[in-house]
Amino acid sequence: MIALLLAGAMSLVFTLTLTPLFIRLFHKLGWGQFIRDDGPKSHHAKRGTATMGGIIIIVGVLISYFLAMWVQQRPLTASPLLVLFMMVGLGMVGFLDDYLKTRNQRSLGLGGWQKIAGQVVVAGAFGWMALQFPDKYGQTPASTHISFIRDLPLDFMKLGTFIGIAAFIIWICLIVAAASNGVNVTDGLDGLATGSLVFAIGSYIIIGFWQSNQSCNPGGSDIADMYKCYAGPEAFDLAIVAAAIVGGLIGFLWWNTSPAKIFLGDTGSLGLGGALAALAILSRTELLLVLIGGLFVIEAGSVIVQRAYFKVTRGKRIFLMSPIHHHFELKGWAEVTVVVRFWIIGGLLVAAGVGTFYLEWLAR
Repeated sequence: MIALLLAGAMSLVFTLTLTPLFIRLFHKLGWGQFIRDDGPKSHHAKRGTATMGGIIIIVGVLISYFLAMWVQQRPLTASPLLVLFMMVGLGMVGFLDDYLKTRNQRSLGLGGWQKIAGQVVVAGAFGWMALQFPDKYGQTPASTHISFIRDLPLDFMKLGTFIGIAAFIIWICLIVAAASNGVNVTDGLDGLATGSLVFAIGSYIIIGFWQSNQSCNPGGSDIADMYKCYAGPEAFDLAIVAAAIVGGLIGFLWWNTSPAKIFLGDTGSLGLGGALAALAILSRTELLLVLIGGLFVIEAGSVIVQRAYFKVTRGKRIFLMSPIHHHFELKGWAEVTVVVRFWIIGGLLVAAGVGTFYLEWLAR
């Protein structure tokens, strides 16, 4: 428990106190946000605001996690390292996109398919590694089963070893692309994605802690509750890395809230969206992510529906602008009003997800 609290506290202090220094550095480097001309007019005043703030969170999380583990003399395990790999890997894809935008002074960095290719490479490597590194009980970080609150009977390995592993990696790539792009499109208003991620990733502190206390491994669940214990290794270590990320997000939100002094950028939104996906995969709660990340599902869904409707009707739109948060801005809602109301929606969906997780345990 001390490692969890240390990781969260140190990450919070890092981003809260050092973000102003990074803001000045990013301005000197010319890393300012480029605002597209077809966006809401109120956003034009944000042109030049420091971006790539995800770098600060990622660095803070890495330092805080490893320092907390060292102070508490806890051994490093595969699952949290895989979460960090995903966060850093997709953060690098986002950094390349952000860097091209700032260098070329336009709203387009990497092309859409180039960005997807980067996500697939990182997610594919993650998927393969997640089936390696068995613990002393023979459990690998990820399972080849599709999971909801725990593994479902749907096992990719029933297709055969080669096809099963390939199908599993494709499934992982779909989850990662959906989560990271969902967070990416949500990151359009000051503090919206950052605050929503605090709720979503924060839920995995609770889930990891509970799974650790109710583990099927020796020393986990009480004998009377073994019939409803959780399979899977290193649940508490996942809670520690989730706490480090949440601490970093909260400290960063101080500077990212309206009027934002710095933005996450694709560096942050892709990296943190990837971390959210990794936590869901490794905690065996893949389909539950639809609820826990429900706000990101709504945001991404609004873009998909808008584009599909536009093509089918040859030019008509459902929303004034997508993602849907821009629709409400153009309806006259103040930016802060949109953000807070979307936080409420995101928080309620996270509560529904965590509640569903706990009710499943009670119902067994």
